[in-house]
Amino acid sequence: MDFSRPQKRQTGEPILPMINVVFLLLIFFLLSSQIAPRAPFAVAPPQLETGEPSGSEALLFMAADGRLHFSGAQAEDAMTAVLAQASELETLSLRADAKVPAREVVLLISKLRDAGIRSVTLRGTRP
Repeated sequence: MDFSRPQKRQTGEPILPMINVVFLLLIFFLLSSQIAPRAPFAVAPPQLETGEPSGSEALLFMAADGRLHFSGAQAEDAMTAVLAQASELETLSLRADAKVPAREVVLLISKLRDAGIRSVTLRGTRP
């Protein structure tokens, strides 16, 4: 009788761990991707202008609680500073907090237009 150990069969590389990794990657990419509907038609985005903006442009900030900030002046002083420079400003950019009610933003823009500012641009921030 032969009591020696039988030789083990040589097997190839185990494929089960590789399949697990592939499925984990698939789940990761599915969860991290953003599924959005296709656009109904092609839209060409506007081109950015290069160089300096024409005229003088100033930036007015509006906080969620309605506070204003303009070139170093805060609150009521900011509105006074804007109104003092209204004749010199061609455009004014307004950056309002997302929590500010739209009616307050519209009211502020109408005050600025009444003061003589020709163009008021509402600016957002990039995500």
